[in-house]
Amino acid sequence: MKPIRYLPQNAWRSVAPRSYCRSSFLRTNAQQWRTIRTRSRSPLLEDLNVNRMRADASAQFAKRQFFLLCGAISGTVITGYLSYLFYQELRTPKKLDSGLSDKLDPFNTEAGSKRKTVIHSGDGTELVPTGNSTIPTFPRVFDLTLGAEEGQEKVNGVEYTLVGLGVRTVSFLGIQVYMVGYYIATQDIAAIQSRLIKEINPIATTLVPSEKDELRKILLDPERGETLWNEILQEVKPRSLFRVVPTRDTDFHHLRDGFVRAITARSQGNSRDFGDEAFGEAMKQFRSLFNRGKVPKKREMLLVRDAAGRLTITFDDGKTGIGALGSVAEERVSRLLWLNYLAGSKVASEPARKNIVEGIMEFVERPVGTVATQVV
Repeated sequence: MKPIRYLPQNAWRSVAPRSYCRSSFLRTNAQQWRTIRTRSRSPLLEDLNVNRMRADASAQFAKRQFFLLCGAISGTVITGYLSYLFYQELRTPKKLDSGLSDKLDPFNTEAGSKRKTVIHSGDGTELVPTGNSTIPTFPRVFDLTLGAEEGQEKVNGVEYTLVGLGVRTVSFLGIQVYMVGYYIATQDIAAIQSRLIKEINPIATTLVPSEKDELRKILLDPERGETLWNEILQEVKPRSLFRVVPTRDTDFHHLRDGFVRAITARSQGNSRDFGDEAFGEAMKQFRSLFNRGKVPKKREMLLVRDAAGRLTITFDDGKTGIGALGSVAEERVSRLLWLNYLAGSKVASEPARKNIVEGIMEFVERPVGTVATQVV
């Protein structure tokens, strides 16, 4: 029998289980192991936050949806606006020679002012486009028995010729109220021609381009223009009228208030000329003419001034035809109402005033007395 051999004491460590060695290592080096694990982690993993990632993704999605919605709305608005412009362009009358230069354009005068574009209706009536969709045209001429003098005019009526037109707007929003056109009796145009030409050149019978520019500046000047029109209305006394056609439903009281405010603004501060009792009574009479109801859109109202300055107002209700609302004999009432459209620092319609001035330029570029036979 072989004798038992004893192993050295340190040999038992080499044959001990690995688990024992590992656990012993962990127990003896726990702090060192934790340090090793901490250093081995990735910084990206340390910052990983699922809730924050979800919130960022939702915010990015909402932002993208917002920009897509803004793009869709902008595209719709632009498309609608371009369609509107295209529609307006199709409705605007075109000249066959619109491609010509300004010097060759037959619708330009020698001084560069624009002649009125005239179209013809189915029955041959001459119409002037207004540029307004509700009231697209105004007649270039029409006959009216009001203001007729003795003789043939009593039978055929007075022919009135359109000088200029424009739209009346209110508030900073530019809300359109009515279209207004200024007409002068064709037979009285020669007297106005002569007075306007003499204002610039006393010995001329027509004005050259530079003189027309000078007259235009006078008519557009608040003070000089009002003085000149005042003299024409009092001295020349042309028969004339304003044609008022509402672009929206309104009533007589609203129209009256606008007219009365305009007359009052021009008469205040001048008690010498407008502070007497007769003028006050005339204003009361003027207000009473508008004690009525509604004024539907597209219904025509005429403010007619005869040679004596008498103001007569007519209205077409669309049922019984044109009827006279009444008249005011006091010349100062109609004169102040006319100046509200023709001159001053503040007029009822600036587009109408400028268009009327351009119409006057058509008069003075022709020899006195020839406008009645003018072919537009």
